[in-house]
Amino acid sequence: MLTVVILLLLGTPLAWWLSHGRCRCKVLVEALVAMPLVLPPTVLGFYLLVLFAPQGWLGKTWLGVTGETLAFSQAGLVLASVLYSLPFVVQPLQRAFENMGRQPLEAAWLLGASPWDAFRSVAIPMARRGYLTAAVLGFAHTLGEFGVVLMVGGNIPGRTQVLSIVIYEHVENMAYLQAHLLSALLLVTSFIFLLLIYVINRPADPEAA
Repeated sequence: MLTVVILLLLGTPLAWWLSHGRCRCKVLVEALVAMPLVLPPTVLGFYLLVLFAPQGWLGKTWLGVTGETLAFSQAGLVLASVLYSLPFVVQPLQRAFENMGRQPLEAAWLLGASPWDAFRSVAIPMARRGYLTAAVLGFAHTLGEFGVVLMVGGNIPGRTQVLSIVIYEHVENMAYLQAHLLSALLLVTSFIFLLLIYVINRPADPEAA
């Protein structure tokens, strides 16, 4: 849940800028945000591990401030989760803001609302389906990720061990019943999440769609 909250806080201004910004570098940022969709998780996990290591610039800075290593820690796992789940939150929000356009906000500004009041009272309610879709996809992807979590978290019981890695361990130990039960849990959970997204995005009046 912490990862989803961080993703929504970071993804909202980024998605708004991508949907309405006019900077020529926007296409470069869009490609960077979408990278986790096509990059093998082990490749992304390897470079994050290099970045988070005590010798890496981010890991070294983190170690100097907190006195703890960023790699193989809960904080490192959350940061990695934010990065690899970023496109699953930013893209639904971007589509929602693009479909909304700027006219509702401009009308609110003409009526005297401040930029923040207009965004909070007009843009967020109008983009609520995008927010719900982004939250569900971000949570589901974070829950099911395997490669990046294994590389960055290191599978430390009680600290960085997640459900997908526990399933892998059960299979390696030939504990198939436990693996089956946990896999079935993730399977049903994923189906419920997808069903929820389709229900959220279903037009209120199918004939008007």
